[in-house]
Amino acid sequence: MSGCKGRFNTGRNEILIWHWMTDRHKAFEELGKKYTAETGIKVVFQLIAPVEAFTQNVSIGAQTNHLPEIYGILGDTQIKASFIKAGHVLKLDEYLDSDNGAWKIRFYKEALETGYFPPVNEFNVPQGYYGVPIDVMTIPMIYNKKLFAKAGLDPNKPPETWDQFIEAGKKLNQSGVSGFVSGWAENWLVYSMATDLACNVMGLEKMLGTFRGKVPYTDPQWIEVFSAFEKIKKAGFADPSIVSLINKYAEQAFASERSGMTFNGSWAVNVFEGMNPNLEYGVFKVPALGKKFPRTVWGAAGSVFHVNAQSPNKDKAVEFLKWFTAPEQAKYLLDKTKNIPATKGLEKSFSPIMNEFASVTENSIHPSRFPVTEDPRVIQVFGKGIQSIMIGEKSSVQVASEIQDAKEKIKDIGR
Repeated sequence: MSGCKGRFNTGRNEILIWHWMTDRHKAFEELGKKYTAETGIKVVFQLIAPVEAFTQNVSIGAQTNHLPEIYGILGDTQIKASFIKAGHVLKLDEYLDSDNGAWKIRFYKEALETGYFPPVNEFNVPQGYYGVPIDVMTIPMIYNKKLFAKAGLDPNKPPETWDQFIEAGKKLNQSGVSGFVSGWAENWLVYSMATDLACNVMGLEKMLGTFRGKVPYTDPQWIEVFSAFEKIKKAGFADPSIVSLINKYAEQAFASERSGMTFNGSWAVNVFEGMNPNLEYGVFKVPALGKKFPRTVWGAAGSVFHVNAQSPNKDKAVEFLKWFTAPEQAKYLLDKTKNIPATKGLEKSFSPIMNEFASVTENSIHPSRFPVTEDPRVIQVFGKGIQSIMIGEKSSVQVASEIQDAKEKIKDIGR
């Protein structure tokens, strides 16, 4: 990291980029070489993996003022806000709005909003855009069409209601596979499905009211959400290891056709192609638990790059990101990595399954786009509670009470 300071002092014609995306590193390097050939500006993509190591490097880089020109910030909105308020992230509004907003209108709205802070926000970050989206991700349900047919289910009609989901899971289980698998050792996946269900049962505003402390987790509609997981447990069709599986192993279980349904993201297109290129699968939204509100799916920018506001080369970094997110480069990444680009206009190049992942963005939600977020410590208790439901340790009522107790204790500490 001491080399970063030296690079800044000498004013070398170079842009250093820190990233964590092992599946895209080779494609990134090829684009870096292309930009160097076109402009004479050297672009270096430095891969830092796994994610834990990347996060640690970025944290140390921020503490010592040795961040590169471009980097990612992995974490919740609160963490991003802390980087911005410490002066480590360049506000991009003037760049996005120049030339009548030519760069801004290039992106899908949901993707660009991932790096946006509204005029009024709980972190007191000045309004503006602070990140450049590279791709778009959605996290829906995924099902194996061949296993559906084998279980006597219509492979072209995935479940639309929670009761249909339970019945499909049972039939898959009876046919010799687990009905459902997901990497629920990773709390964010549990939280993602639960917030989809909450929005469907109570609506987004009431869920946000809970985050604000206005609606308790012991509210009957939250109990209904937690009870949905009890129904999975009682039906007995989920993979018995679901709460101890990290997402990588859950993806392997689905790709090897040991499970008929999973909850995963659009990055799975690339993952499944590597694991089982003959896999026949489809996408559907989390089945409806309620009747009043629409079904939602987490959708936002999958990966976002930030520009170091303290770098003398920040303007060059912005120019590179403009080039990097142009249709030609976005198309190259689409072809090489099978991720949905944040740049619009490439839909004709999507494979049929990518179109399915992209089609569920209507009514999409994501914590990075919420005006208020839940405390990470509460989210931790939330996830642990649902895991305890799935292994039969606790009831939905007990879990709701524990989450509310945690929220009240954290609120008291804040006072």
